Amino acid sequence: MIQRIDKKMSVEIKVTKTRLQEIQPFRILFLHESNFQFVYNKCHDFGWADTYLFTTDEIKIGYGSVWGKDKREDRDTIFEFYLLKPFRKFSNFVFPEFISASGATFIECQSNDSLLLSMLYEYSQIINAEAILFEDHFHPNFNVEGVTFRKQKAEDNLSKDAGEYVLEQNGEIVATGGFVRNYNLPYIDMFYEVKENFRQKGLGSLMVLKLKHEAYLMGRVPAAVQY
Repeated sequence: MIQRIDKKMSVEIKVTKTRLQEIQPFRILFLHESNFQFVYNKCHDFGWADTYLFTTDEIKIGYGSVWGKDKREDRDTIFEFYLLKPFRKFSNFVFPEFISASGATFIECQSNDSLLLSMLYEYSQIINAEAILFEDHFHPNFNVEGVTFRKQKAEDNLSKDAGEYVLEQNGEIVATGGFVRNYNLPYIDMFYEVKENFRQKGLGSLMVLKLKHEAYLMGRVPAAVQY
């Protein structure tokens, strides 16, 4: 499609569905430039997304990706939109073409993804916040007397979803926790659960601090998502 920029200039914008391998160099640039945990990264890893290549005058200038907001097999939601910096002045010409080509009716966006966020404000009518992503900023010294942090053992007889680590008090496991590793490197997500009758005693805070420490020892940057 020919998009007229001004009276003296026009540009041809093409949006073409393509393979992940075709846009992978752009994804590397996107993740490097963003420098944050990208919560939708697993959509590509597990084949839950379709990708589109953006070109102008046969020059590759960026890409976009869609997945299913409620069902993984759907492709109704834009969650990635990237243009090389020299071509971002064409964002408001490329994005409508991307919407048209993909048939997407929703946008999912992290607030620290500045380019897609600007498109969300421009093209969305109803905006809801679904989750809060927490970033690590400080490292307090904190302990709970009589509580031991250790790796889970086979004899603990915990479920495989309980996590790799436990807090033990007086011979009883009072909390479990672990990591989700399907985010872009070096980021890693943490999760934990404290037994109900042991809550409000600082055990959750202790587990978070211990998991953060383990994450750094693995060469990862800890983060967490609250839904």
